[in-house]
Amino acid sequence: MDKKLNIGGQAVMEGVMIRSPKYYAVSVRKGKRIIVKKEKIKQHSSKLLKLPLIRGFVNLVQMLSLGMKTLMWSAEQAADEEGAEISKGEYAFTILISVGMAVLFFIALPYLATQLIGFREEQSPLIFNIIDGIIRIAVFLLYIISISRIKDIKRLFQYHGAEHMAVHCYEKGKKLTAENVKKFPTLHPRCGTSFILIVLVMSIFVFSLVPPIILYFWPEFISYHIFARKGMLFLLRLLMLPLIAGISYELLKLSDRHQRNFLVRAFIMPGLWLQMITTKKPDRGQIEVAIKSAQTVLSLEKQKNF
Repeated sequence: MDKKLNIGGQAVMEGVMIRSPKYYAVSVRKGKRIIVKKEKIKQHSSKLLKLPLIRGFVNLVQMLSLGMKTLMWSAEQAADEEGAEISKGEYAFTILISVGMAVLFFIALPYLATQLIGFREEQSPLIFNIIDGIIRIAVFLLYIISISRIKDIKRLFQYHGAEHMAVHCYEKGKKLTAENVKKFPTLHPRCGTSFILIVLVMSIFVFSLVPPIILYFWPEFISYHIFARKGMLFLLRLLMLPLIAGISYELLKLSDRHQRNFLVRAFIMPGLWLQMITTKKPDRGQIEVAIKSAQTVLSLEKQKNF
């Protein structure tokens, strides 16, 4: 039996992207046809980038870049604009806006709200960050629930479910057919949704360490003007994001390897519950699209000459 590869992916507009260790394929449905785009993934040769914690952040950046790239390509196909290439400037601007909006809504606003409620980060960092974390998770849940009611997003979530089902089917050693794939669940422990939830929870603990560390090495910090203190503390939060992403990535990998452990099962359950919102049962046509992407990358891995 061939060794199982680590594959995963994401839903795109009317399609599914699946990536393997060396390749990715994105398939979209256009009427009765399935259009496929496939490329080799640029590999990092530096051993430093493959170290624990560091590899987590590198993987996150790579997935965000690849995800945005394939999402924009799929949107072009859906809009019937196959000849309209997106420039590097437009691509960079889209990523910049997306990251900026994420920082504003999921980091800046909860932080400001916690401060306005009356909690003081320098005095009670753990309590402050627990409240901040609860608000951040609530904002994220409200966002996910709100967009899930949009028709196009519902279809996106169906393709998300199809992606998970196809990955499950492959991992269980079954042939990738629509009949086999539809027997598997739409929830998967190694999902990006679960990763985001781990990041949100881990940020509570990591952010709580920032004020005590600053005050230990820089006692005069407490005497600074509140705007200066808050500005520096918020900047340090942003600088901590790579570390949080690295820790979360390692926890996700660890939980995937030990799914039968009771404590691990309890750890991953909230992420699976959240996927009940971000994944929906797909129809046969959507399953076929997910299968096409999975078959394409698996075929490329066997050829190794693409």
